[in-house]
Amino acid sequence: MATAASDHPLLIGGASVETGEWSDVRSPYSGTTVGRIAKGGAAEARSALDAAEHAMREPLPAHERARILDATARLLEGRLEEAAQIISAEAGKPLKAARVEAQRAVSTYTFAAVEARKLGGEMVPMDASPAGAGKLAFTLRLPIGIVGAISPFNFPLNLVAHKIAPALAAGCAVVLKPASTTPLSALFLARLEEEAGLPAGWINVVSGSAGAIGDVLVEDERVKLITFTGSGDVGWGIAERAHRKRVKLELGNATPAIVCSDAPPGTAAKLAANAFSFAGQSCISVQRIFVVHDAWEEFVAEFLPAVQALRVGDPADPDTDVGPVIAESERDRILEWVRTSEGEVLTGGELTADGVIRPTVIARPAPTDRVQCEEVFGPVVTLTGVANLGEAIAGANATRYGLQAAIFSRDLPTCLRAAQELEFGGVTVNEVPTFRADQMPYGGVKASGNTKEGPAWAVREMTEERLVVLQL
Repeated sequence: MATAASDHPLLIGGASVETGEWSDVRSPYSGTTVGRIAKGGAAEARSALDAAEHAMREPLPAHERARILDATARLLEGRLEEAAQIISAEAGKPLKAARVEAQRAVSTYTFAAVEARKLGGEMVPMDASPAGAGKLAFTLRLPIGIVGAISPFNFPLNLVAHKIAPALAAGCAVVLKPASTTPLSALFLARLEEEAGLPAGWINVVSGSAGAIGDVLVEDERVKLITFTGSGDVGWGIAERAHRKRVKLELGNATPAIVCSDAPPGTAAKLAANAFSFAGQSCISVQRIFVVHDAWEEFVAEFLPAVQALRVGDPADPDTDVGPVIAESERDRILEWVRTSEGEVLTGGELTADGVIRPTVIARPAPTDRVQCEEVFGPVVTLTGVANLGEAIAGANATRYGLQAAIFSRDLPTCLRAAQELEFGGVTVNEVPTFRADQMPYGGVKASGNTKEGPAWAVREMTEERLVVLQL
């Protein structure tokens, strides 16, 4: 079984690389070792860049890139359960959610293959001015160069796919630094790409010291673009240091949802099920719910039982809805934030017998409570009553983040007003803000990032536009 506690070398230039040091990959639920991965550093990162540079000396034509991406999708589809088991074991993600992630990664590769086939430039209407008369001009889309990718733990397969697949579609080789807690999914995916026919050096996976590997990606001039998903402090720090590179950031959020008095039936249950998926460890997990006063009593009466009905425990159990957070240190931090909140804990706020945080709902927190103004990244939701839509929008916007938000109402003007006034990169209407389809543009504003992911958008970020002018 791929999740057995076996040794996993790094992947550099098509070769399996052992460094003499190993890091244990442990289950966040049981603490048992699910695998060991070779521990890399600056030397391995530089070797990976050497391999990527060598690979790009022989560019892959678009049809070949598309074929490899399609083949990877087919291979992954044939091994979905194995992929889900790896995700669940190393990330502590409930198996039902891990299976969804694995299936989504198939879509990511499928859409990236489409982009590889249609990636091209544009014609420029030169005779639109006297200066351009007698000339023909067009643009070319060319690979930007080596992509340095840094991925987080919470979607260890599909967020890796969202970095690798568009890069390959654009014709860029990749050096990937996966999260140290969840590197096995990344290696699994990279090996599938090799099996699909990707030549050596086009994908390199280096796990180990984030500082040492990250410094190489930031400082080495051969890296032309860095794509990072993770904490805001780290991401914006990379952008400041790598000011001569293109740096694309997908960062955090304190995700709001607005519930109006005419919200569709089932809104409470839908929010409960999605807010606590993977213990709230998603940038767009619902964290702050603003409920118009007229709907408060009915909403709370439906929401709390739906939260309490969620099954909490072993992520390997197919019936589990909420598993552990990624580390004990995170568990302790989240409980401390709950303890210091000025709001009323309506349910949760404690551990189960096996050390999992129960889904927690806090009513009427203070605006300065950390559970209200910072990203919890855990199974905690706050409820705030508001007088009207304007107050709800103001509360939702009262954050430095701006990734996704939601509104629930059956009134079209209300929904359109919210879509215009909510200061977020995406607004979902009568759908949880946790929703993401892999072909859509996904990205935030303010402190939440500076780019859009989704293959059609990411692939263009990973190319440079070159103008060609012909004298006729």
